Amino acid sequence: MSVLAAALRVRVAPAFDLAVAIEVPAGITIVLGPSGAGKSTLLRCLSGLARPDAGTIRIGDRVLFDAARRIDCPVAQRQCGYVFQHLALFPHMTVAANLRYGLAHLDDAAAGERIDRIAQSFRIAHLLDRRPDAISGGERQRAALARSLVTDPAYLLLDEPLSALDHRSQSRIMDDLRDWNRARQIPVLYVTHAHREALALGERAMVVDGGRIVATGTPQEVLDAPASELVAQLAGFENFFDADVQAVAADAGTMSCRVHGTSVDLEAPRLRGASPGDRVRLAVRAGDILVATTKPTGLSARNIFPGVIGGLRRVGPAITLRVDAGAPFEVHVTPHACRALDLEAGTAVWLVIKTYSCHAVAPDRMATMSS
Repeated sequence: MSVLAAALRVRVAPAFDLAVAIEVPAGITIVLGPSGAGKSTLLRCLSGLARPDAGTIRIGDRVLFDAARRIDCPVAQRQCGYVFQHLALFPHMTVAANLRYGLAHLDDAAAGERIDRIAQSFRIAHLLDRRPDAISGGERQRAALARSLVTDPAYLLLDEPLSALDHRSQSRIMDDLRDWNRARQIPVLYVTHAHREALALGERAMVVDGGRIVATGTPQEVLDAPASELVAQLAGFENFFDADVQAVAADAGTMSCRVHGTSVDLEAPRLRGASPGDRVRLAVRAGDILVATTKPTGLSARNIFPGVIGGLRRVGPAITLRVDAGAPFEVHVTPHACRALDLEAGTAVWLVIKTYSCHAVAPDRMATMSS
């Protein structure tokens, strides 16, 4: 079981450089971050397609790059599998020929055995005689992944290769990848912008911003309890409020916060060291807010207050409500709930938010977190 380790620095532009130190064990590690954060540059350095200005890269005991010792292992010798966002299958070749391309060093019998094995693992055995333009998008993704893995790489880099697929197709392909990797135990780095992919597919997660690692841990640790506003945005939080701490209940581990410029008080888990008068930034997911048309009673939730729907629109499978409840809230409900409650612009509603659905986050983009 090998670990992919790197401590590198590369100047990307006059005002931006990538400087990271990572250790990636076997299994799937998700890499999250906004556009321009350095995610793809990191993968290019690890693959050998880009050369760091300083640092080292190794897989297990093998040194792939060492600037001080002038070691720079060629791409073809790094044993790296790399699947790009835009597939690079040869359009004039069959799927079988695409898989055979990286096995020139093997005779036909050995290559055929490997191709059959990987085709079975990724459920494309029935597609081997077809060309890429004759199969579906999901099947092309499977073929591209199989082509990278048929060479038995020491580590695998995935740069948003499944972004064009629906969540179900993504999950099935990643399940097949996990099954394949269970026996081989290689490190896999998977770049994505989607927090749902991270939560569903990854065993570990790291967040890159401004060329730095700003959060690491399990996907749940990083995304369900974000330490910074940036991570909260990547994790799908839609509502952010500046607030002042009004009171602290140390025994309950909570604090009451008044949203700036309003009379809205939100109870949230206590931020370590927070005291009355401190300023905080609160984040709430739109999907964690419940809506009622009559005042709820007998609930354990501590945040219950009235509001009026200012507007609503369909966004994918959900209805997005804009609610004025003394402060502006974005709320997500299902179309069925919207119809059942007769929700429309001008409808008076009550909003219900559990204490632990309110998260205090650091507003600065370089806040860090570690597992």
